[in-house]
Amino acid sequence: RLAEATSSVISATLINFSIGALVIFAAALLSGHLSSVSHVVAAPKWSILGGALGVREWIVALLAPALAGVTTHLGLAGTLNATFREPYELARQLATLDHLSGGRAAWNAVTSSDAFTGENFRRGGFLAHADRYRRAGEFLDTARQLWRSWDDDAVVADQRTGTFVRDSAPGAFLHRGAQFDIAGHFNVPRSPQVDPVILQAGDSDEGRELAARSADCVFSRHSDFDGARRFYDDVKRRLPAYGRSRDELKILPGVSVVIGDSADDAREKAPAIRLQQVSPQTAILLAEQLWNRDLSAYDADGPLPDVEPDTGPDSVIRGRAPIFRDPVATVAAWRATAAEKGLSLRETVIEKTGRQTFIGTPEAVAEAMIRFVHEDASDGFVLAPHLTPTGLDEFVDRVVPLLQERGVLRREYETTTLREHLGLPPARTHVSSEAATA
Repeated sequence: RLAEATSSVISATLINFSIGALVIFAAALLSGHLSSVSHVVAAPKWSILGGALGVREWIVALLAPALAGVTTHLGLAGTLNATFREPYELARQLATLDHLSGGRAAWNAVTSSDAFTGENFRRGGFLAHADRYRRAGEFLDTARQLWRSWDDDAVVADQRTGTFVRDSAPGAFLHRGAQFDIAGHFNVPRSPQVDPVILQAGDSDEGRELAARSADCVFSRHSDFDGARRFYDDVKRRLPAYGRSRDELKILPGVSVVIGDSADDAREKAPAIRLQQVSPQTAILLAEQLWNRDLSAYDADGPLPDVEPDTGPDSVIRGRAPIFRDPVATVAAWRATAAEKGLSLRETVIEKTGRQTFIGTPEAVAEAMIRFVHEDASDGFVLAPHLTPTGLDEFVDRVVPLLQERGVLRREYETTTLREHLGLPPARTHVSSEAATA
């Protein structure tokens, strides 16, 4: 429905195949005709992303190439783990997808999310938080070294002489580093984008530093205006240290939209939608991440657990990236809110974890989104549909036309590759000394 309804509106759509989810990111790149915003006029600045549904990581190798053959503008992003994979394998897979799709491949680079995943691999266990980012950073450097190992003119493909490559041994590489020690010849020619688009999400200091150093787009959890602007400023100010300009990294907070015929209508819809999103089981699972305990014996529609959070090293979520940095203080805040408003555990989870960023009429939502970009709180958005599969219909039908009327959303594709759709500069085609000696 989304792809059909926005075929002439959406300028870049990412289908992200994640470990637990097939997330459809409807990426509408704004054309940058806001005459009052000088830095938007020169180049596209916005991209709007939105997401949905679930399959396993191995589908990346099967479904993405099939979709590449029947689509023209969709970006195809694989959520692939840098903690347990190897650079050569992953670089070949993504370079091949970039060729098959004509330059629409992307990699959502993630690290291990829990200790249990590690037991499936030879390293076992899980890496410490800082070690995961060190490995991911060198992984990205190594993958880029492989993607850039072929010269632009290496492929001759001369049928008359039977010559395919100019050099008899193209793609030579050598990487000696703390995480990877590999050498040989990369056997996939340089792809249309050279480097597939690198997507990354990380809110810790290490995650922000990795994004500034290596990512093309960052998914942010900061969806309120002030928090989004602080995150935006913090990450962007780190870019010069790596020789990068502000336009080389797009920051995209995750948001959801509730639209009504009036402001009151939208506000009335919002809690009903959240109730559908957070089932009793989901509420318990979210609470377990805060309490760090097995809470399956508790009733989600009853009071909050009467036990304190487990802050020790051994717990039910050991090895997962923590969502709550101060569990004790957070539990106290939840209890205070529940007592003040008479909320159940499920209602408290909804109250405290809801991320309905834009609630209002189509006109109000459009203006609020424009403000985010105009005032440097984001370069675009990850649109999370509140309900599947219809959660983005109203946005497409009622907000997109308003954005087009205001001249901030392009009506047709004007570019070819995903990198171009997102307003990113071309990949640097040389192999950096940092990547070669990491």
